[in-house]
Amino acid sequence: MKTTWLVMTGIVMIASINAMRVRAETPKVLQGIGFDQRLDAQIPLDLIFTDDTGRPIKLGEYFGEKPVILALVYYQCPRLCTLVLNGLVQGMLEMPFTAGKEFEVITVSFDPRETWELAASKKEAYLQRYGRPDAANGWHFLTGDEQQIRRLTDAVGFRYRFDEAQKQFVHASGIMILTPQGKLSRYFYDVRYSGRDLRFGLIEASHNKIGSPVDQILLYCFHYDPTLGKYSASVMAFVRAGGILTMLSIAGFVLVLVRGGRARRSG
Repeated sequence: MKTTWLVMTGIVMIASINAMRVRAETPKVLQGIGFDQRLDAQIPLDLIFTDDTGRPIKLGEYFGEKPVILALVYYQCPRLCTLVLNGLVQGMLEMPFTAGKEFEVITVSFDPRETWELAASKKEAYLQRYGRPDAANGWHFLTGDEQQIRRLTDAVGFRYRFDEAQKQFVHASGIMILTPQGKLSRYFYDVRYSGRDLRFGLIEASHNKIGSPVDQILLYCFHYDPTLGKYSASVMAFVRAGGILTMLSIAGFVLVLVRGGRARRSG
């Protein structure tokens, strides 16, 4: 009992310290950026986007029968969105399921300046990488206007911002799984999505099951200073702090376990 109490106390203390440090050290540019997990929320299926053939299409046309993976990116992103799509296609390759058969994939640009021709080019590149027959009918690359995009990003809790100085978006990485009816079932963060996790998420969503909130371990698309050829000092400090805090949390947790074990043996 004493060991359990020590472990729980240690976890709470570590989590509290980490939360305070992250809030204090988050660069101003990243404040307000991330995801709100709106599990079981219904996305608006009446939204009109432009598909990768230049045809206006209602979002609801992709729903009704299969679960859906949704990725919000922009096609001219300098780095992070490419990592998200690379991670997604790798996870899809690890699954026995195939896009267009057991599930749909919708990739939506949140940059209203981007065109369907750019979306088509991205689709062609990723379909070649995916390399599965008939996947073209199951992986959709969309563009849209500001109003439609905002309605979708607000519905899924995706918070991002355009930086006028850098002419780039500040945003975080992640994908979502939705039920065939368009309800948010699960969020996945980072840029690596294991085939096993995606498969289980799709199976749950296909049965209209809603997952539980998960810890947000986010990567961000930061400002890049072309005059220096590197990220700003504040951003790099944040990245390093995140790594250090993770290691300290693990070390602290192990220390609590060891001390608890010694106390139990001596008692």
